[in-house]
Amino acid sequence: MELAYYSDYAVRLVNTEEPARGKDALTSVEAVRDLFGTNKEAARRATDADVTRFRSVRARLRAVFEAADGGDETLSVNLLNSLLLEFPVSPQISGHNFRDEDGRPLWHMHLADHPSNATAGYAAIAAMGLAFHLTEYGVDRLGLCEAPPCRNAYLDTSTNRSRRYCSDRCATRANVAAYRARKRLEADRSERTGLAAESAQRASANGER
Repeated sequence: MELAYYSDYAVRLVNTEEPARGKDALTSVEAVRDLFGTNKEAARRATDADVTRFRSVRARLRAVFEAADGGDETLSVNLLNSLLLEFPVSPQISGHNFRDEDGRPLWHMHLADHPSNATAGYAAIAAMGLAFHLTEYGVDRLGLCEAPPCRNAYLDTSTNRSRRYCSDRCATRANVAAYRARKRLEADRSERTGLAAESAQRASANGER
């Protein structure tokens, strides 16, 4: 498993909540377990107590994205460092489940967590994955969707650092909204121009009498 993969853990957790819409998908132990994806062994450690703990970690991870999105690199890094200190991991070389054409292990780096509970394990992986992404690509690659009221977190992997939305759906919605706004502005300008011309014509007619 590549280290870059782990950064998705952070995005996945942050996006279980949509604050502007008042929505929260993290309401049960089943929702917590779903966040682990294919890591069923880790998911089985989750209990009802992890729901509240996961929400606390989620708020701290969102704060990392908010600081990065607001251009405060130092705050973003400091917030992430506090998570790394609280939830440490041990890097290990692994070759499980991956073989080359000759049947030999495809060795890769794996993050082994030693958690006291499911939240600690997930937080450790999410924070370390996000740290790898941040140091590899830059703090400005951590963003929050610009399509209101979404504000979902995303990781910008574009070649020109141009990503602004969490999904194609939000990008389309924002573009449609911008197009309609331009059309309304053009219509308003056209109407004002027409009224001004009409007023000028009346003034000219009155002056000729």
